[in-house]
Amino acid sequence: MYDIAVVGGGPGGYVAAIRAAQLGAKVLLVEQDKLGGVCLNRGCIPTKTLLKSAERWRNLQNCAAFGLRADNIGFDFPAVMARKDQVVAGLQAGVVQLVAGNGIEVRYGEAALTGPDSLAVSGQAGREEYAARKIILATGSVPALPPVPGADLPGVLTSDAVLALDAVPRSMVVIGAGAVGVEFAAIFRAFGCEVTIVELLPAILPSIDTDLVKRMGLLLRKQGIKLLTGAKVTAIRPGAEGLTVAVATADGTEQELAAEKVLAAAGRRPVVDGLGLEAAGVAFSRKGVEADARMATNIPGIYAVGDITGRYMWAHAASTEGLTAAENALGGEAAMDYRAVPGCIFTEPEVAAVGLTEAEAVAAGHQVKVGRFNFAANGKAVSMGEADGLVKVVADAADGKLLGLHILGPHASDLIMEGAIAIRHGLTAEALGAVIHPHPTLAETVMESVHAAEGRAIHQMRTTLRRGGN
Repeated sequence: MYDIAVVGGGPGGYVAAIRAAQLGAKVLLVEQDKLGGVCLNRGCIPTKTLLKSAERWRNLQNCAAFGLRADNIGFDFPAVMARKDQVVAGLQAGVVQLVAGNGIEVRYGEAALTGPDSLAVSGQAGREEYAARKIILATGSVPALPPVPGADLPGVLTSDAVLALDAVPRSMVVIGAGAVGVEFAAIFRAFGCEVTIVELLPAILPSIDTDLVKRMGLLLRKQGIKLLTGAKVTAIRPGAEGLTVAVATADGTEQELAAEKVLAAAGRRPVVDGLGLEAAGVAFSRKGVEADARMATNIPGIYAVGDITGRYMWAHAASTEGLTAAENALGGEAAMDYRAVPGCIFTEPEVAAVGLTEAEAVAAGHQVKVGRFNFAANGKAVSMGEADGLVKVVADAADGKLLGLHILGPHASDLIMEGAIAIRHGLTAEALGAVIHPHPTLAETVMESVHAAEGRAIHQMRTTLRRGGN
């Protein structure tokens, strides 16, 4: 009998397993493929590694702007992909060592619940059954193919399959303008691929504040990426270049896009099929397994974390949920606080956000005050040659508390933590702005945006504050 059985070895599962072991539990960790999950093996890490190669390549091409010369430059795409594999393999081996070092027993195979405190694992050793006092479900998600004719044709790739390409396609149509679609579009465009993004909704990056989205759209087009928003893919057919994508556009017209490859990046779906949820009585739907802030399901002793809940499909959210579930499974009283979950998109420049957008804050009934500051007025950004971007802060006009921070610019994924900490601890915008920020740094953009909300930013002209709410 195990104290805890964790199903899924991704950033939610292996973190939960390690925390449970730290608390003295006897832990079983079941993984179908490789420890580290989608994030490490087929998501966050490989894509960020490719994005760094793309960034270095763009830097080489633009080095003349810095007074530098480089002749006969080029790239070796198989070597780029090989470095990606090397980075992933090294980090994945580290996770294996961490799990083993914490005394966690690992079984590889497909797991299915057989009751509220039991499960079966089918692997190379056959079918084995295990009993556990508590169970944590962390099976993650898989790419969702668009429901259009031709989506199963050769050359239509998921975000998993695109990571196995050994050459840069001449052209690519990306279906979906969320984080995954935009990041892959940026990678392949940097290496010379002709890229068109098709998005069903009226704008790209639908969860991001509109002020940032408008600027990001301009920057993507400047990079040579074509954007079709408010457009629906109706069919994919074989074509002269490889594939033809039929698109119904926002103005009611039809057009056909020729592409060597098509990337389906229109979303992911939680892995719930074949998990035996019915046998254990766990409530779920196509959106995922239902879990509360303690990560508890409707069945006492069974918890769910990460993408399987369908809530926040970010690795860092899954890890925090894993910690929460492990502590509660062993008698703790932890609870998730979803007010300050940062999200990051690793384009060039990066996009990062935490808390409420301006529209969300107004819809929630807040009177808001908004501050903006451009990276073009920041000395560090200008000296780096990365002055495109904007920081936007949203605060409550009544009590001054920070409601949201939104950043488009260099190192946005690092800068966003100021907002996450402020929102998590209920700090006011004034308190954040009172912190002395070193100069010259990119962090000064956050300070100046907060000052702008008070009408007192030093390095840009004063603008009229916009307020909303009921």
